[in-house]
Amino acid sequence: MATTSTAAPQPIDTRYRRIISIAVPVMLANLAMPLQSLIDTAVVGNMSAAANLAGMGLAIQLLSLLLVSFNFLQYASSGLSAQALGQLSASASTAAEDTTANGSSNRSGSEQMASALLSILQRALVLAFIIGALLLLAKPWLIEYGLQALSANPASGVAAQTYLDVRFWGVIAELMNFAFIGWFAGQGKTRYMLYQQGFIALLNIILTLFFVYGMGLGLVGVALGTTIAFWSGVGLALWLSRQHLQLSWSALFSTDAEYFTRSKMLRLFSLNKDIFIRTLILTLSFAWVTRLSAQSGDLVLAANAILLQVLSISAFALDGVAVSAETLAGQAAGRQDWRRFAIIVKRTGVVSYALALLLSLLWFLAMPTYLQTMTNIEPVLTLTRQYQNYAILLPLIGVGAYWLDGIFFGLTAGSVIRNAALLLAVVFFPISWLLYERYDMTGIWLSVWWLLALRLVILGAFLYRAYLTGNYDKLQPQ
Repeated sequence: MATTSTAAPQPIDTRYRRIISIAVPVMLANLAMPLQSLIDTAVVGNMSAAANLAGMGLAIQLLSLLLVSFNFLQYASSGLSAQALGQLSASASTAAEDTTANGSSNRSGSEQMASALLSILQRALVLAFIIGALLLLAKPWLIEYGLQALSANPASGVAAQTYLDVRFWGVIAELMNFAFIGWFAGQGKTRYMLYQQGFIALLNIILTLFFVYGMGLGLVGVALGTTIAFWSGVGLALWLSRQHLQLSWSALFSTDAEYFTRSKMLRLFSLNKDIFIRTLILTLSFAWVTRLSAQSGDLVLAANAILLQVLSISAFALDGVAVSAETLAGQAAGRQDWRRFAIIVKRTGVVSYALALLLSLLWFLAMPTYLQTMTNIEPVLTLTRQYQNYAILLPLIGVGAYWLDGIFFGLTAGSVIRNAALLLAVVFFPISWLLYERYDMTGIWLSVWWLLALRLVILGAFLYRAYLTGNYDKLQPQ
């Protein structure tokens, strides 16, 4: 008499050690990204021209508005791959039982899992290529009207145009990078993220320094180094994906009709639509902050370009724990294991706030050296010193927003993410304008704080309501 295996899948590891083991490689990988921007800003900040630094800030903000608006490619890939992994793991015992009872199996579990995960990556990469190609075709109009919308002054506008003319040739690669990051993160393969992002950052720094100081290309050299680095990163990410799935190159580029059905494509686009709306609103909010800075003159714009790097670096660090939350919450949601989901929410919250406190302390200690390194323009340096405390507290102000983002992305709760962003827009913009009108540059920084705190309050309200009713599954798409 044949025996069958009914062993349940291994429970999701919710220990603090597991949360941190996922988060640390993500933090290191993520910090490689703002490090590139930090090096670029420092190189331009020491060109002894405030207009160049202001132009760099405008260019980075415009690129963020265009590219980060499409980082649903990252979040959708992450949430979908995490849930797919949870679902396939939960059904592994059933597949093993069927195989034993029938004596054979048409398809092994590992092959099915590889095919399902590969299809998620392929759909995201195809979408990234299409969006990037459209942005590249529209480059002249996007740059012209984008800089006008950000209230660029003549000198800083010329500098931004010079930088963007080159950087735009890398937009397809940058969008593909979003897809790879999310896909690796959703499976908990964060060391692959570290390899990929670290490679891009290191190559970017080397190329930028070579083009600027070795070949004297100025802003063009800064942009060229970043563009080449991102395209090189795509090549490495493809190789890592092939190694991870243990596929041949031909199999990596082959599609499986089972995973490209109409329903699966519509599911992807539905989730992407909601995340796109959310991300567009957030990016417009930060573009609004940049516009307020530009209206205050190149000096304020240059100073805020340096101080807001603190938010960028801190956000990428905090996103490491957010990815832990997303990965584990997604796996719990895939199994409908809401008891462990609640534990994941609490423990990732504890780790997030502990990290935020540490980051604020580090910024307090490092800020004098940081500012001195970033620019040699004395008026800009003086202004940054006056407002440095606002930047130092950014990790503590913003941590809740990043943590809850991770939870909701793990749930692939697109409608909640979208509705929270729409509510944010209604409340944020009028209050921000009032703060700016009354307090000028101080009002700009209070607006940044307001934006981060408001995201925590709104997302927290949605999650707390689900906690009170115990209906976490209501947050997921039906």
